[in-house]
Amino acid sequence: MKKVVKISLVLFLMVLCSSAKQIVPDVIYINDWKIKNGDNLNWSKPDFVDTDWENLCSGLAVKTLDKGYTWYRKSFDLPNEMLNQSFFKDSIKIQLGKGEEIGEMYLNGHSFIKSGVLVNGNDKARFMIDHATRSPKGFYVIPANDKRIKWGEKNSISLRIQNTGGGESRFVNMSFSICDLKDYIKIDDVKSPYQIINDRYSKTVFINNKSYSTTIYGKFNVTVIDAATGKNYLTQSWNVNLKPGSSDSFSFEFDKIDHGRLVGAYTFVESNGKNTLVQSQDFPYILTPKTAVFPRINGPHVFGVRPGSPFLFRIPATGIRPMMFSTENLPDGLILDQTTGIITGMIRNTGVYKVMLLAKNEKGENKREFRIVVGDKLALTPPMGWNSWNVWGVGVDNDKVKAATDVFITSGLADRGYNYINIDDGWEAASRNTNGDIVTNEKFPDLKVTSDYVHSKGLRFGIYSSPGTKTCGGYLGSYQHELQDAETYSKWGVDYLKYDWCSYTDVCPDMKNLDEQKKPYRLISDCLKKQPRDIVLSMCQYGMGDVWKWGGSVGGNSWRTTYDIEDTWECMKDIGFYQSVASRYAKPGNFNDPDMLVVGWVGWGPKLRVTRLTASEQYTHISLWALLSAPLLIGCDLTRLDDFTMNLLGNNEVIDIDQDALVKSAVPVIKDPLYEVWVKELEDGSKAIGIFNLDTKEKTVSVDWTKLGIEGKQRVRDVWSQKNIGSFDASFETTVLPHGVTLIKVTRE
Repeated sequence: MKKVVKISLVLFLMVLCSSAKQIVPDVIYINDWKIKNGDNLNWSKPDFVDTDWENLCSGLAVKTLDKGYTWYRKSFDLPNEMLNQSFFKDSIKIQLGKGEEIGEMYLNGHSFIKSGVLVNGNDKARFMIDHATRSPKGFYVIPANDKRIKWGEKNSISLRIQNTGGGESRFVNMSFSICDLKDYIKIDDVKSPYQIINDRYSKTVFINNKSYSTTIYGKFNVTVIDAATGKNYLTQSWNVNLKPGSSDSFSFEFDKIDHGRLVGAYTFVESNGKNTLVQSQDFPYILTPKTAVFPRINGPHVFGVRPGSPFLFRIPATGIRPMMFSTENLPDGLILDQTTGIITGMIRNTGVYKVMLLAKNEKGENKREFRIVVGDKLALTPPMGWNSWNVWGVGVDNDKVKAATDVFITSGLADRGYNYINIDDGWEAASRNTNGDIVTNEKFPDLKVTSDYVHSKGLRFGIYSSPGTKTCGGYLGSYQHELQDAETYSKWGVDYLKYDWCSYTDVCPDMKNLDEQKKPYRLISDCLKKQPRDIVLSMCQYGMGDVWKWGGSVGGNSWRTTYDIEDTWECMKDIGFYQSVASRYAKPGNFNDPDMLVVGWVGWGPKLRVTRLTASEQYTHISLWALLSAPLLIGCDLTRLDDFTMNLLGNNEVIDIDQDALVKSAVPVIKDPLYEVWVKELEDGSKAIGIFNLDTKEKTVSVDWTKLGIEGKQRVRDVWSQKNIGSFDASFETTVLPHGVTLIKVTRE
């Protein structure tokens, strides 16, 4: 799908350095920039005085002009000792992160990089596209004796970034280094996801030599152990001989275990023994306890509906069946099916109706207050459900949608609150009928029948379109047929519309005009409001014009804040941890949408694969989305739902954080290059806290309560394992796995 990517830069210059007399850090972080809106080429000169410029702390956003330029400046020391013990003493690596526009970079007053191209570079320079995120990712190699670099002196960097409009935010977080073995040898454990064959894990790891001229020799070792017991499940070694630009693969198998955490360690030792690369991988480990046999009512505590609209709500409750449902104070016009827990009907009068939901089986009963708010707001908590795009792409068909609906019931996902079955792109016919109505293609014989089937399970039905002439997949859009399409959706029984910008670029008179960006969404919202049923509007326009600031005012219930997600750590991390710019705009009925979930079997059709995220990365993914009050839209093949993925999607306490009625989005309170701590306020006065390890190594993190705005002794509960840890007076310490998370809930005693 089309991407509109935020402009952000990450520049790495890492160094292996040591001295008998002086310790030089491995990484020199370039934080705390000076910034200024405007444009003056004199600002690139190293002797320019910038004391009156605004300070920008690392990782924080800055408000830029709608048009024009923003400059960043920073001075730093580059010690000679950085060269001493480097593997490639003649080369320097320069790497820039995502951004459709790199802009310009000046080093000590000299033009260095312009629009992604190295200025006055040589045949060692290169620029790559990161295909995992479909965004530019600069990777440059230059001589260490480049005259623009001042070794042993103060250096100055200046960045000149042109603003694309809409007041977008910038992020700057840089660091500097010399090329070393790790810059050329890449251990790729993502390309080939693990498989489970005959109750054994099967895995292939690739090693790539990305150098231009150096053959690298060494040994590759794989060990797999149980992290809790230390039991060894595999030890295997291979000799490695990698010519420049070549790669090799190494396959292995080991026994699967039902409980515990298996960790793979991948080690490459260069032949002279001076350089070693170590990389670890968590194989799936389950933290969520087994579902209790007694009833537990899950999902949202509040539900919004317009007066006179059809009401549909399935009470989500786990526990053994059969189960009987009942209610107290159910409003006039609503009827409960006591065996299915499905509430239907219609409420005519506005107001807030406090209902008591009850679920009972042979093991016990559970009750929960449920507020029905009849008014003009829908989706008072983030939508939860399934969307076809990340698994089937445009290859979705009616049988696949029906299968997903069935699995929602049989797997228990519906019992945990997931209730939307959404068809993405690929359902539309090549042309409209003689009346101009949008119609389905041969893959969907009758969407009204499909919708009725979804509704019969107590679930809701969603569909997809674009305000342009074509959708992202090249199917018919809604341009100049907006009201007609809204009426068709209503007749079909649609409850949710994802409206994707795509080809509207071709008909938008001025892409940089904020009113023009708002226009198609305001139009479709007005058309949906005229329908006799509630249809939630999901705006998909990738964050243009700081959509989080105005999406609710044009009728959106949720809005995409970034480009499309893919199943890589870099993509998921950069999307998820970018959301702080939009946090304060989340509220009941309005949600920032960092895109759909990429756990389980994905692939965008027709060939599927297990997600490339590691187990710990998947825990981070779900935890962060829940903290953000983001929509939880599953994007995998539900017919291949395994125990690990169900453990990720079905943890009731994690879902409670996402569905909290206060609908606050977490904010980063501590931002370190290697870890972050995010805090979310909850309706009951407690706080949900995510402690995220961004490093590739296990990390112990100690957090002072005062830094999180917390006072007094706090009861701490581990949310994933659903266990109380204890009471802590002033701080909390935890060990976090590589790319993993500790998710806790704290309550003052």
